[in-house]
Amino acid sequence: MAKHMQPLKALREIAFDYGVGEHPDLATMARELSRAILQHKTSLQHDLASLRTRGKGFERWLVAQRSKPAISVLVMAWPANYATPIHDHAGLWGLELALHGALEVESWDRDPHGNILRQVGRDWLGPGDASWFDADDRYAHRCRNLSRHETALTLHVYGGDLAQYLTYEEAGSTGQWLARPQLSTITGQLYA
Repeated sequence: MAKHMQPLKALREIAFDYGVGEHPDLATMARELSRAILQHKTSLQHDLASLRTRGKGFERWLVAQRSKPAISVLVMAWPANYATPIHDHAGLWGLELALHGALEVESWDRDPHGNILRQVGRDWLGPGDASWFDADDRYAHRCRNLSRHETALTLHVYGGDLAQYLTYEEAGSTGQWLARPQLSTITGQLYA
């Protein structure tokens, strides 16, 4: 996976250009990333083909990281029908954009104590479609690959390093949720 990928470099540069300030313009970042993904669709499919056929399960690949201002860019591989648990993003802002396949994103709101969650929205993302969220300790979501047969690929841009986060599990039928700390793992690096 250590080869130089020109389309990923273009996506990284867009993320770095628009990922500035405490509250970056995520709508403009999404529009520019989507335009670049559609423009480089064939190259991206070729360059990332091995991620769709690895069969190793859910994987997170680092594309780029910057410390000032803090930003990380990743590609994620979603096996057929794979779903994450409901999880937060440690208060970071973020943007998720489909590269290949389709993803369902359920948005949840947490009470300030994190033990009551309620679903507040659902989006479906196809190639070039994006969903984003502001830096907020109350935001959580669950994502699922909508295909029963193919690996989906997504691009993720975060306002920092998502090294730790919480997953949420319903505690019986009481409407209460248990928060469980998690550590993010990076499978490898895609050089852009």
